[in-house]
Amino acid sequence: MDESLSNESVPVAIHVQEKVPKVRIVFMGTPQFAATLLESLIDHHYQIVGVVSQTDKATGRDKKLQPSPVKKLALQYSLPLLQPNKLDATAHSDLKLWKPDLIIVAAYGKILPKNILSLPGFGCVNVHASLLPKWRGASPIHNALLAGETETGITLMLMDEGVDTGDIIAIERTDIDANETRADLETRLATIGAELLSHTLASFIERKITPTKQDSEGATLCQLIDREDGHIFWDDDSQSLYNRYRALTPWPGIFTFWKNKDTIQRLKLHAVSHIKQPPQIKHALGEVFEIGESIGVQTGTGILLLEEVQLEGKERTDIQTFIRGYRNFVGSILQ
Repeated sequence: MDESLSNESVPVAIHVQEKVPKVRIVFMGTPQFAATLLESLIDHHYQIVGVVSQTDKATGRDKKLQPSPVKKLALQYSLPLLQPNKLDATAHSDLKLWKPDLIIVAAYGKILPKNILSLPGFGCVNVHASLLPKWRGASPIHNALLAGETETGITLMLMDEGVDTGDIIAIERTDIDANETRADLETRLATIGAELLSHTLASFIERKITPTKQDSEGATLCQLIDREDGHIFWDDDSQSLYNRYRALTPWPGIFTFWKNKDTIQRLKLHAVSHIKQPPQIKHALGEVFEIGESIGVQTGTGILLLEEVQLEGKERTDIQTFIRGYRNFVGSILQ
């Protein structure tokens, strides 16, 4: 294979429905993004012989165990299901009993060891929510939005032992809307991925597609996202802050701190917009002020407009209701 091939030479799959090949598929995934792909494969009558998802997670205040969206779908369609804590020898043996010809992986959340990667004759195909080699690793959608990307897409990749370094089977590109949040974009990419996967698998299995190597020189790696990444700093420009809001909504969300009299409280910003132009009157960084009928906050460049907020321990509310309850908010400095 010519290693000089760039991603531009990767053919975009032609969306023509082909006869579904009779191969035994194991699907590995966890969140709703993956569940959308699995349901599409089921709808297109691919033979799913088993499903692997992560173990149930404790969520909510009561810490009740909740099944993943992929597990729920597997149970709905009475598909054999595994939820191994580790992809160890036992997991390998269980998977081997399903005799997979192909393993499809989408946001599973664990790295597949070599002995599992080598199980199926057609290999393991990963559905990755970026234009590889951009944003290898977890949370590619978050990272694309944080970086202010205007284009993203879905890559189908033949997995190897690296992190999203395998050969590319097909790519589908899409523009990112200027106001699209991570949740909105993820939903849309799941639909794009389902279409690309269901209409590409037959050609791949019939050896009509030759995977091409990635151009590693253009590779970027995802940063891991945690709760504290939602803390915004007002010396950033308004566009960067708005991108952070888009990337981290709904989880972990963005927040700031407000000194309410003698108490410093966390203030979550549930809905914001922004103005790139600086205000006519320059304010201190983080200063809350009225701008027409809106409430703005001074950033390094431009203004972040607050629309819905939630004070720690209180209910979420629109900004006008909030300032009626806290008259000292306008004129204060957020931290």
